[in-house]
Amino acid sequence: MDLDPEGIFLDDSDSDEDGLQEKEPTKEFVVYLVDASPKMFGSAGAHEDEKGVTFFQAAINCISESLKSQIIGRSSDEVAICFFNSREKKNLQDLNGVYVFNVVEREFLDQPTARLIKEFSSIEQRFMHYIGSRYWIEPSSRDNSLYNALWVAQALLRKGSSKNVSKRILIFTNEDNPFASISGAAKADMIRTTLQRAKDAQELGISIEVLPVGSNGFDVSIFYADLIGLQGDELPLFLTSAGEKLLDMTNQLKKRMFSKRKVKTFMFVIANGISIEVNAYALIRPTLPGAVMWLDSITNRPLKTERSFICADTGAVVEDPRIRSYEFKGQVIRFTAEELARLKKVSDSTHLRLLGFKPLDCLRDYHNLRPSTFLYPTDEEIAGSTCAFIALHRSMLRLRRFALAFYGSSSRPQLVALVAQDEILSSCGQLEPPGMHMIYLPFSDDIRSAEELHVNLAKPCVTDDQIKKAAALIKRMDLKEFSVCQFANPSLQRHYAILQALALGEDEMPAVKDETLPDEEGMSRPGVVHAMEEFKVAVYGENHDQEEAAAKASGTEASRKRKVMLEVALKESANYDWAELAENGKLKDLTVVELKNYLTAHSLPVAGKKEALISRILTHLGK
Repeated sequence: MDLDPEGIFLDDSDSDEDGLQEKEPTKEFVVYLVDASPKMFGSAGAHEDEKGVTFFQAAINCISESLKSQIIGRSSDEVAICFFNSREKKNLQDLNGVYVFNVVEREFLDQPTARLIKEFSSIEQRFMHYIGSRYWIEPSSRDNSLYNALWVAQALLRKGSSKNVSKRILIFTNEDNPFASISGAAKADMIRTTLQRAKDAQELGISIEVLPVGSNGFDVSIFYADLIGLQGDELPLFLTSAGEKLLDMTNQLKKRMFSKRKVKTFMFVIANGISIEVNAYALIRPTLPGAVMWLDSITNRPLKTERSFICADTGAVVEDPRIRSYEFKGQVIRFTAEELARLKKVSDSTHLRLLGFKPLDCLRDYHNLRPSTFLYPTDEEIAGSTCAFIALHRSMLRLRRFALAFYGSSSRPQLVALVAQDEILSSCGQLEPPGMHMIYLPFSDDIRSAEELHVNLAKPCVTDDQIKKAAALIKRMDLKEFSVCQFANPSLQRHYAILQALALGEDEMPAVKDETLPDEEGMSRPGVVHAMEEFKVAVYGENHDQEEAAAKASGTEASRKRKVMLEVALKESANYDWAELAENGKLKDLTVVELKNYLTAHSLPVAGKKEALISRILTHLGK
C-alpha cells in the first residue's frame, strides 16, 4: 500500500540512498599546462603501437580523453588549456611564453565542449605555424615560462570559492630539470621565485600536480618534488612514467582527475559527550545513460519546466495553494505548508552512533545488501577527529573486530557495521586508503531461509578421476588478479560512443571493445584445449564425439522430413478456397487429412478430433 502516492511528504533532498547523494555537486576547475618546448616534439615510443607519436601528441591525447570523460560525467566542470614555452603569447597578463588556447579575450574558464575537443585533438598539425615552440630559458634571457604559466593559471582559477570548488593545475612535461641551461645566482633566483609562486597558489586552495611525459626516466627530486610538496617516503611512490606505455599515462590522468568526492558529512557519536566528524564517500554507484532532456528546437538549449495553477473560471494564474489535502482511510486530511514543513523535520538530523563491537567472524556475506559507504575523518568542524578515528581504526584492525552502529534518524533507522580497512601500497602509489566501510545490515524481516527441495532422484556418482580432471581444467582457466573494475559496461560504452560521434561530427562510430566476451585466444591455448578434452573424456567417455555427430545427423534427418511434410501440406491446401468453404459450412465434408494439411501449412496444432480441427481453422480464418 502506498501511504504517500503524491509524494507530498517527501523533501526535495530525500532519496533512496539515505541522503548519500550530493545536494549541490562540487564543481572542479582545471588548468592544463602543456610544455611546448622542442624536447616535447621528440619521438616518444619504444613500443610498436607508439612509433611516430611525439611526447606532445601523447599529452594532447590524454587531455582529449579527459575532456570527453568530463563531458559525460561532470559537464558542469570548467577547464582551460595553456601552452608554456611557446613562441607566441596570448594571455591577459601579456606574459611571454604562455599561450592560452581556449579562453578568448576574457579571464574565465570554459566548460568542455565537443567543438573544443575536436579543435584541440588536431592542434599539433598547425601548432608550429600558429603558436610555435621555444626552449625553456635562454642564457641571455630572464623570461621564466614556468613561472609565467603558474601566474596565468592562478589568475584563471581566481573565480569561485575554494569551499565549494576544487581547483587544480596539471603540468605535462618531459623535462625534469627546467633550469639546467643556466647557473649561478640567476638559476637560484628563478627556482626560488617559481617555488614561491607555486606555494602562493597552494595557499589559495589550488592543487598542483605533475604528470611526466616520457620513457627515458623522470627524476622528480631534481625540481618538481619541491614544487608539488613531495617529502621523504612520498618520493619513491611518485609515478615516474619511466618505461611505461603512453596508455598507462592516460589511465593515471583519469585516476587523478576523477578523485573521490565526499557526498555527506555527519557526526560519529562514540560515547556520551564524545563525537567526531567523518566524511562519507560513495565508492560504487550504478552507472546509467543520462536522463532524457528536452531541448529547444531553435536554440538547442535545455528547457526548464515550470508549474502554474490556472483558475478554471477566469483562466487567471493563481498562487500555489496554501493547503494540501491527503486522503487517509476514507478521510480527507488537510495540511498547511507550515505543517508539512514541520512534519518533514520531525526527526533529528542524520548521525552515526556507536553501539558496540563484535568479532569479524560474526559478519556474514549475505549481510551486505548493497554497496558500502566509505568513511574517512575530517577536522574541519571538530578538532581531533582524525586522531580519535585513527586510534579506533587501529584497535579494530589489531583485535579483528567490527563496530556495530546506529545510522540514520528516528524516522529512518538503520543498523550498520563499520569494518576497518588497512592501507594498501604498491610501487605505483596507494591502492586502497585507510578508513572504514559502512555496511548496511538487514533487519530480521529481510532474511529468508531457503526452502529445501526434496527430489527422489538417484544421487549422481562422481569418480576421483573426474574430480581430478575438473580441478586441472579450473587451474588452467584460473583468472589472475581478477576484478570487476577491469570490465566496462559494453552497452554504456556503445551509448557514449554514439553520442561522441554525433557531437564531434564523426562519420564513423568509435570502435567499442566488449570485454565481457570470452577470451577466444586464451581458450584456444594448447594447455586449455588439452585440459578440456581430458575432462570431456572423463565425464562423457571416449566416443562422445561420435555420439554427438550421430545425434546431430538424426536431428538433421528429422528436420528434413518435417520440411518435406510442410511442402506437401502447402501444395495440397492450395487446391481449396478455405474462406469459401468456411462461409458455406462445408469444412465438415473434408477429410481429417485435408484439414490437417491446412493446419500444417499454417504452423497450427494438428492434434484432436475432426470437430476440434474445424474449430481451429475457423478461429484462424476469423469466423
